[in-house]
Amino acid sequence: MARAAQTSARPSDLVGALKSGALAAIVAFGLFSLLIGIRTDQGPTGALELEPRLMALGAFLAVAFVGGFLRGWLAGERLDFASYLPDELKAAATQVGRFFGLALLAFAIVEPIIFYDNRYVLDLGILVLTYVMLGWGLNIVVGLAGLLDLGYVAFYAVGAYSYALLAQNFGWPFWICLPIAGFLAAGWGVILGFPVLRLRGDYLAIVTLAFGEIIRLVLLNWQSFTGGPNGISGIPRPSFFGIPFTDDEKGFAATFGLEFTPTHRIVFLYYVILALALLTNWVTLRLRRLPVGRAWEALREDEIACRSLGINTTTTKLTAFAMGAMFGGIAGSFFATRQGFISPESFTFSESALVLAIVVLGGMGSQLGVAVAAFAMLAAFELFREFAQYRMLVFGIAMVLIMIWRPRGLVATRTPSVALGKPKEVPAEIVAEARQ
Repeated sequence: MARAAQTSARPSDLVGALKSGALAAIVAFGLFSLLIGIRTDQGPTGALELEPRLMALGAFLAVAFVGGFLRGWLAGERLDFASYLPDELKAAATQVGRFFGLALLAFAIVEPIIFYDNRYVLDLGILVLTYVMLGWGLNIVVGLAGLLDLGYVAFYAVGAYSYALLAQNFGWPFWICLPIAGFLAAGWGVILGFPVLRLRGDYLAIVTLAFGEIIRLVLLNWQSFTGGPNGISGIPRPSFFGIPFTDDEKGFAATFGLEFTPTHRIVFLYYVILALALLTNWVTLRLRRLPVGRAWEALREDEIACRSLGINTTTTKLTAFAMGAMFGGIAGSFFATRQGFISPESFTFSESALVLAIVVLGGMGSQLGVAVAAFAMLAAFELFREFAQYRMLVFGIAMVLIMIWRPRGLVATRTPSVALGKPKEVPAEIVAEARQ
């Protein structure tokens, strides 16, 4: 009955949906016809010529029409296919999701063995795992606590510069600088948390965006300390518990009787970022089951109700910012030692937008969804590198479609971290005695 009611409540005005799609196509044509439908090129005489791009414009207008049609058909309602599935299929989907997560983990572990001779795949794997870790860190702030953070790249930059300065000026090894960079980034997370305690929604997003830009401009202009626009080069590489990956008698290859190859260091870095990402996932899952994790979820659902229950929203927000910033700082320190060179250009707003898009598309609060979204976005971008000029267009179309059909993300989850068990059946004898 409930399913029939939902189906009957869905609008079926086809004419209205067609009008909505046509209006969206007309508006898109007026706004983007000159931007997408025409390309300037240099002619044989050296003068600029206008070349029409009817195929690109037609594809864009078709997408705009479909989006407007769907919006008119759904009449503002968000269609969630999960609500139409029986409980048996939902349980089966949960088991399939767990199996897929284990399969993804197994592939991540054996990838360096399978693609040992393919440097490109190994570098891509390191990049994907770095963004998985960043996504899981931001998922604490956005997905669990419900705080929209557009300046997450600031903590990424703090971790990277902290490691670079400590390693160069004091000669500290990677394994000592790594937790220090995380704690310094967590401190900056607390500093950001204090001014935004009373802010929500768009105002919170604007302040966090400004914080990210402030950090980038400080790094850009403080030349005597951060190197300014030139950045910091010659950052020390990590070693295998004191054994460097060099081609000499004290190197990793000579110590273990292997032939020297630069791939040893790449494989080691791959497993380092894999271990850091898994540690981030494990800590996040453990925190969700603790009182602080349940306080984050309560804050996400309703801040006023959270306060009425006696939860200290100040400490709840600060812990969310601090934990998310700590994992971002650790990922930044790994980025610094991986690249060997950092500059303010590596920490722009586009990085924050990319990590936030991974969290939203994957499903806010879903660990598996973030991993799947990071793999899909970054790996897909690399596979379609030949179509670089259309990648962002395809990315925007994918975001629009997912927000229409899966508004909670690819792997949506709103399941509580703690659930009461099923009530036990009371024997009839006891019930009869109680009634007497």
